[in-house]
Amino acid sequence: MDIRIPRGTQDILPDDARRWQYIEDKIHDICRRFNYAEIRTPIFEQTELFQRGVGDTTDIVQKEMYTFTDRGGRSLTLRPEGTAAVVRSYVENKLYGSAVQPQKLYYIGPMFRYERPQSGRMRQFVQFGVEAIGSADPAIDAEVIALAVDFYKELGLDGLKLVLNSLGDSASRHAHREALIKHFRPQIDEFCDDCKNRLEANPLRILDCKTDKEHPLMKTAPSILDYLNEQSQQYFKTVKELLDEMGIAYEVDPGLVRGLDYYNNTAFEIMIEGKGFGAITTLMGGGRYNGLVEEIGGPESPGIGFALSIERLLMALDTQGVTLPDSKGLDCYIAAVGEEPSKRAVALMTELRRAGITCDKDYTAKKMKGQFKAANRLGALYTAVLGEDELEKEVITVKSMTEGNQEEIPLKDFISYMKNKLEDEKK
Repeated sequence: MDIRIPRGTQDILPDDARRWQYIEDKIHDICRRFNYAEIRTPIFEQTELFQRGVGDTTDIVQKEMYTFTDRGGRSLTLRPEGTAAVVRSYVENKLYGSAVQPQKLYYIGPMFRYERPQSGRMRQFVQFGVEAIGSADPAIDAEVIALAVDFYKELGLDGLKLVLNSLGDSASRHAHREALIKHFRPQIDEFCDDCKNRLEANPLRILDCKTDKEHPLMKTAPSILDYLNEQSQQYFKTVKELLDEMGIAYEVDPGLVRGLDYYNNTAFEIMIEGKGFGAITTLMGGGRYNGLVEEIGGPESPGIGFALSIERLLMALDTQGVTLPDSKGLDCYIAAVGEEPSKRAVALMTELRRAGITCDKDYTAKKMKGQFKAANRLGALYTAVLGEDELEKEVITVKSMTEGNQEEIPLKDFISYMKNKLEDEKK
């Protein structure tokens, strides 16, 4: 029986897992500095959550969700994105009642979409996302954008481009919606079936169509910026002024509409230009979603957030040749030969590990030469040799694998000796 990994998924092997861990540590660090707290939600939710939260007219809901009926007859869906689940938790756990507002949250976890697998796009992928819920202040928009920009820059990526747009408030969107319907209706029969269905349901989504993106009407479609009322114009102006204060460069693109129904006012994407990505590739996107909390059953609580794919981030790092710090390697490898030395090595490793020192030993009956080769393969800084002679004298020989020198240390002093050596290495 030939059992293989499902299409659109991947095994993350130990060497790659270390890169993931470094990025995850960076996420935790930058979110701590921006005062965002981690939230963890279930991998599957009620299907209605995504229908209401993401939007019935989106490709995600119409074509890409992994939906199943459980044994109780309930329709459940593997989460295709993180925002709706975070908002559901915000409502269900009454976080809107907390004295701390806005609630500044972040998540890291697997998402699932049934789409054609390709480079940087998987059916199971990992998202890092940020949500700030409970404030309509444009300053929180600028903060969320700054967090995303700083995250990419701190990892060493170049050629980043921040693109902004405003989708306006509900009144502005309604006026723009009517203008779009009037613009596309005379020739809607020339568009794909998806666009035909979206004309009345959500004409803004036509602008995001990949099939008809070269149609002449796309280039002459009414711009949302021409339909922003005074309040929406001022909001967008303030966001841009705050980004200017932060020294964050951006471009305004009236064609940026995002792929989810719940966005309004600020929408943004970070793109990367350079070899390996064609002309431009979008790394992440986000925006404001006033009204989403109410749609899911909560009180009026405006929010803003973003999400990015870790897989796409890794692809960008590889394309630009960015090497992440590698934590691979042991502090100490204990090379023991003989039954009694091997038993003593187990006790010594226990003490080393409890002292915070990474260590390992041989478990395959290698001879001493083979154990030294294993220590090299594992990147050990030191190899401690323990044989019958050493055990009889109650000593252990410690060799520096980088400098080649070695010392004979009393066994009773071995742990403190290693701690001091490793502290010196860090200086």
